[in-house]
Amino acid sequence: MGEQNLITIKDLQVNLMSPYGVVHAVRNINFDIAPGEIHALVGESGCGKSMTAKAILRLHDEKKMLYGGHIFFDGKDLLALKVREIRELRGSEIAMIFQDPVTALNPLLRVGEQIGEMLIRRGTPRAEARRRVLGLLEDVGIQPPEERYRQYPFEMSGGMLQRVMIAMALSHKPKLLIADEPTTALDMTVQAQILDLLLKLQKKNGMAILIITHNFGVVAEICRRVSVMYAGIIVESGDVREIFHHPKHPYTRDLIFSIPQPRAAHRKLVTIPGMPPDLREKIAGCPYAPRCAEAAARCRELAPEMREAGDSHSFSCHNEIREQ
Repeated sequence: MGEQNLITIKDLQVNLMSPYGVVHAVRNINFDIAPGEIHALVGESGCGKSMTAKAILRLHDEKKMLYGGHIFFDGKDLLALKVREIRELRGSEIAMIFQDPVTALNPLLRVGEQIGEMLIRRGTPRAEARRRVLGLLEDVGIQPPEERYRQYPFEMSGGMLQRVMIAMALSHKPKLLIADEPTTALDMTVQAQILDLLLKLQKKNGMAILIITHNFGVVAEICRRVSVMYAGIIVESGDVREIFHHPKHPYTRDLIFSIPQPRAAHRKLVTIPGMPPDLREKIAGCPYAPRCAEAAARCRELAPEMREAGDSHSFSCHNEIREQ
């Protein structure tokens, strides 16, 4: 574990019990986040991104699942902590913005009361909590804060609700903010506003951010490093610019080339055929092999190991792909 890292995830496994068998949702993944870094975890739906994020805060029903590996945060192994200890970290040192603010907020409570509830529960007097909530609403661009404080969630737009979730997450100035698909349900203009807001608040508070997304455009906009996830494993990780310009794994390349790019208007957009593997089954070889245009016989039989492609750039593929 590097001492310079805020969080280090080592050989993390998340296995869920279902009526149809054990789902190996996350399979021995490794990555770390430095203090103040914006790190992206990117991949298609169902690849294990949100499972990884929820494992950091241990939000899964632990009666129906099993963790493996380690999650080191500020020198503590989060998976070894007692439930009471992990609750103390939630919201204070590690906070999370959930994917759908409509379902994450209580429709029967005013938004100001919901933001202030965490402050009050941790000992802040009500008058001081209200003052701080008004300041938080202003910080996230919700105007006028006094009027918005009294509104219910149904009186606000999706973009406003996402800002409310950000204000709630920042109420205790966490060291790590996990943003799970923070722009998914928003139109392009509001998406850009939310990303700009996250970047502004990250610089102001000096916190690290883990962004969960399937959108490489979001990654290019604000992230410093990225880990690409497929079928419960990380297939490539490194500096955003390096991975955009020199992807080494076919899945990373296919994701990037499926996005329209002004500088490559002549290139036909890539579509990825087939379906991801069933995570209830043991995967022989590379999990991307059935969908990979460059897969060879050994790709279907032997799982590739992570190897280095330069400073802080690693990938798991038997054949380094050609530059295109």
